[in-house]
Amino acid sequence: MAYRVCFVCTGNICRSPMAESVFRARVAEAGLEDRVEVDSAGTGGWHEGEPADPRTVSVLEEHAYDSDHVARQFQPSWFSRLDLVIALDAGHLKALRRLAPTEEDARKVRLLRSYDPAAGDDLDVPDPYYGHRDGFEECLAMVEAASVGLLAAVREQLEGQAA
Repeated sequence: MAYRVCFVCTGNICRSPMAESVFRARVAEAGLEDRVEVDSAGTGGWHEGEPADPRTVSVLEEHAYDSDHVARQFQPSWFSRLDLVIALDAGHLKALRRLAPTEEDARKVRLLRSYDPAAGDDLDVPDPYYGHRDGFEECLAMVEAASVGLLAAVREQLEGQAA
C-alpha cells in the first residue's frame, strides 16, 4: 500500500504545486515512486481546474522539475486515504486541522518547514502570489530545503510499515 502525501496552500497554484513537484522528484530520486504518492490541493476552490501560476511553472522548469498541474480544493473526506497532509503556512495548518474529521486526522497535518532544521522558528513558506519572481525562487529554496527532512521522515514511516 502506498504512503500518500498531500501538500496544501491557499489556491493550489503557487506553493503547494511547487512542493508537490519538488517532493515527487525527491521520491523518484530515492527510488520510492512505487511506494509514495504525492499530490497537492488548496484550502479554497478559487483556482480549481486552472494550471499553476506561470511564475511557478517557469521557476520549476528552470530547475528541471515537472510543472504539469491542475488546481483543486482539499476535501475533508481525503483524510481517510492520506498519511500526511503538509501545510505551507500556519493559516493552512489551522484550516486543515479544523477540517479534520477526527483527532487522528488532525495529527496527520504538519508544516512543511518543520522538516527543515535550519528554518528556526519561522515555519511559514511566504505566499509569492502578490510579489515578484524572486518570491517564487525563495519559495523553491525553502521547499527544497524542507524536502530533504520530509523524505527522511517518510522513509522512516515506510520502514516502520515494513517491520
